[in-house]
Amino acid sequence: MLKVSSQFDAGNIEVIDNSSLQDIQLQIRKDHNSDFYQWFYFRVQGGAGETLRLRLLNAAEAAYPDGWDNYQAVASYDRQEWFRVPTRYNNGELIIEHTPEQGSIYYAYFAPYSFEQHLDLIAAAQQSELCDVKDIGSTLDGRDINLLRIASDESDVSKRLNIWVTARQHPGETMAEWFVEGMLERLLDEEDALAADLLKQCTFWVVPNMNPDGAVRGHLRTNAAGVNLNREWQTPTLEKSPEVFCVREQMMAHGVDLFLDIHGDEALPCNFIAGQAGAPDVSAKTLAEEEQFKHNLRRVNPDFQLERGYEPGKFGPETLTIASFWVGDHFHCPAMTLEMPFKDHDERPDPVYGWSAERSRKLGASMLNPIKDWLARR
Repeated sequence: MLKVSSQFDAGNIEVIDNSSLQDIQLQIRKDHNSDFYQWFYFRVQGGAGETLRLRLLNAAEAAYPDGWDNYQAVASYDRQEWFRVPTRYNNGELIIEHTPEQGSIYYAYFAPYSFEQHLDLIAAAQQSELCDVKDIGSTLDGRDINLLRIASDESDVSKRLNIWVTARQHPGETMAEWFVEGMLERLLDEEDALAADLLKQCTFWVVPNMNPDGAVRGHLRTNAAGVNLNREWQTPTLEKSPEVFCVREQMMAHGVDLFLDIHGDEALPCNFIAGQAGAPDVSAKTLAEEEQFKHNLRRVNPDFQLERGYEPGKFGPETLTIASFWVGDHFHCPAMTLEMPFKDHDERPDPVYGWSAERSRKLGASMLNPIKDWLARR
């Protein structure tokens, strides 16, 4: 007997009809108190050796239907290795056709990053003498909001620059936390000379998961209240967006000299950075620093590109409610949003894994190089 389930951390699917292996009808559940949806993650049992046809019936009404074109879902037997499976978007439905080799298989929008993994990441980082874990508040569901402070004791605190990295304001963009994992692994590697040099000059403030409630609930874009955190930065409240409120308070207490907000983009099949072009009152100096930062990242990692991205002015009146724009405006510093694809990166395609957790990790590790270049030019 075939069973489809999603009652686990980050799971999301609604079963409409699973009586036929060749016509399994499903729907993606909306974020709580919101019309946003696109993230899915579910388990299928009892289909080994059978060709399954899984139809996500409400794909056309998802938050970003353009994201389904040329998209391939990921699957895993062990929840460690996630590979791409045949997927097509047809007549408003996302259709996955696959013959699993084992009796239990998971399908997802992108390689998941569970809350248990998140806690393990923080616990592992804390084992380094370079890292302190700060509890800065609680989410609406009562989960901890943790901030990692990473610096060398050898440096003069008064001369350090403050570099902030946040990820997963939108919880379904799991590649963002994979990115942070790769960045932290390199930053805390005591054998890495570049990392050691950075930590003598800078304090890194890292929030690996800005939205743990949304992550556990299987949301695409919002927190437990159905609020898009990346539209809350101008006027956050403890009642609606404590995650932003608490992080912003820490930023104002410690200062920001460089800010990186890590995301995933549904539609574009590439990695890119959106800086503050189009923002009110941004200086030519800041825009030049951001542009140079992008070129320096491209130089060290060909998985990053410069030609495609968001048009300046894309966000209109919402601009200063968005993290990178608000931080850049408030602290007069470079503040950038890095976007990675849910699809494969079309400049360097991988037919088996597509854009993956591992490539996200490697891009995260690469980020230390342009940070070092930015420091050298100050």
